[in-house]
Amino acid sequence: MRFAKLVLDRVDRIVPFQRAYAHCDIPCGIYDPHMAQLAAHTVIRMDMLIADAMKNGADDAEGKNKIVRYVSIKEQHAEICKHEVRVLWGDYFKPDHAKAHPELNDLVWNILKLASKAKQSTDVKAGEELLENVEKLAEIFWKTKGISTYRAQAPYPTDREMVYPKVGA
Repeated sequence: MRFAKLVLDRVDRIVPFQRAYAHCDIPCGIYDPHMAQLAAHTVIRMDMLIADAMKNGADDAEGKNKIVRYVSIKEQHAEICKHEVRVLWGDYFKPDHAKAHPELNDLVWNILKLASKAKQSTDVKAGEELLENVEKLAEIFWKTKGISTYRAQAPYPTDREMVYPKVGA
């Protein structure tokens, strides 16, 4: 293995290899804020289920188990949202994007903070605020690709919107 690296380093000095840059080891160019939006919807839905369980009395073991599961899923999806936004921020967005959209730095920072706040709370409003900011990020993301967006009712029991790219005919 060491010999192969030595050989490749010498070849690279004589005939430099073309460099490829992407979010993964394969320059696939696949980025999308959709998963961050789904995760934010899940945070909202888990808060809704927690509220329902509390209202209906979760005093028995089964009720407490449901709440624990809802909280666990909410925590996981708030973290998924943060992860997806960090990938977009660190791998996709470039200085030109931040220059064209001066609110981008604060928006990303705010989303990361809001996801943490949503983990600490069972208030649906915290999840809604997270989703609103993720949707703003989605609109900026698609704008950087020259693709317009639209908002539509999401097909989820959250009764909130999603940002979708306008593609195709």
